[in-house]
Amino acid sequence: MIMKNSLSKEFIIELSTKKQEPSWMLEFRLKSYEKFLELENPNFGPELPFSFDEILYYKNEYKKSQDNWNQVDKKVKNTFCNLGVIEAEQKYLDGVSNQYESEVIYHKQNTDKDIIFLSTDEALQKYPELFKKYFNNLVRYDENKYTALNGAVWSGGTFIYIPKNTILDRPLQSYFRIDSESLGQFERTIIIVDEEANLEYIEGCTAKSYSSNSLHAGVVEIYVGKNASMRYSTIQNWSTDVYNLVTKRAIVEDYGRMEWIDGNIGSKVTMKYPSCILKGDYATGNSISVAYAKLNQALDAGAKMIHLGRFTKSNIISKSIAENGGIANYRGTTKITKNAIGSVAEIKCDTILLDKTGKSDTYPTNVVENNSSKLSHEATVSKVDEDKIFYFMNKGLTEDRAKELIISGFISDLKKELPMEYAVEFNRLIKE
Repeated sequence: MIMKNSLSKEFIIELSTKKQEPSWMLEFRLKSYEKFLELENPNFGPELPFSFDEILYYKNEYKKSQDNWNQVDKKVKNTFCNLGVIEAEQKYLDGVSNQYESEVIYHKQNTDKDIIFLSTDEALQKYPELFKKYFNNLVRYDENKYTALNGAVWSGGTFIYIPKNTILDRPLQSYFRIDSESLGQFERTIIIVDEEANLEYIEGCTAKSYSSNSLHAGVVEIYVGKNASMRYSTIQNWSTDVYNLVTKRAIVEDYGRMEWIDGNIGSKVTMKYPSCILKGDYATGNSISVAYAKLNQALDAGAKMIHLGRFTKSNIISKSIAENGGIANYRGTTKITKNAIGSVAEIKCDTILLDKTGKSDTYPTNVVENNSSKLSHEATVSKVDEDKIFYFMNKGLTEDRAKELIISGFISDLKKELPMEYAVEFNRLIKE
């Protein structure tokens, strides 16, 4: 189903009616739409010159999600097969959710453990009270223009609840694919990891390349309970006509641990700053990210760590790579509040420029409001060492292969945190 290509109150009513949503969700969508009209684009970061009038806000040609690939449209199945998604499901994962355009088209749980793992639309229907409890709590609809837009037109995404004392043997994965020109994708993801539970979640993103622009404006809300652990790994390889403007945030209770592992090598523009609110005492937040920008790419990425609890710890490692006129910036915030006594925060930003035209800047905001905490920030910028390239070429390597080896060493922090099969995939994408 392709709905009319215009954003309006009538469109939102039509979308909510099609999805058979409760009245409170329609009210929320309309409230978000009004806020979207009020708010301006962010006053920081890359320019966003695309037109909202040119975006297709919903497309779905398939009636319902399947749990058997033989029941999925052959063209769509072949797309995910070529991306390696089907093979990964069979070998490495406890469950998958694959979104094509605006809806989840394939979903399957491969574990017999008592978890909730559904598309977000389906969770709203099956678990309305649980859904309402966690929806729009961490990322409010009125935070910025794109959280408001997501609130108005969200569709698809993943809802996960991991009960107390539950540890999955293998990761869960969601994969988001855009195949249509000028499409907007607005998934909503909610993850709850209850006390003493553990979850590793992997997100993949790709799009077909067109001459006109597409928009991805997702929202992710994650709740990490006491003594729980959550790792969220993203490998983003959007085509260079996609504006990737997402808001991701986690809140962590006592002794909980949240990790963001973020690989960004695609899109025309990315603005993404995964966040941890370290609410509980002894909570931990980590972020490891790589942004690789080439011709006509501006990647503005980083992380935010907010220390509220006592003796909390955070660690941000940001790797930026730029060449051929690309821009790869770090933008982040670390705040240790007055009551977060005995807390420790570390930030390390490293940039490597592969030629004279690549650009990179660092925009940190670091705040410490008590005298018993420590915050350190280290930043380095370097160019490719010509002596190293000369050495590798003397050993018989081409210049491109020599640069590839240098980059591989530079991003080793991220690769060692990914499951082996995904580290191999990330290497392949870097080569391309």
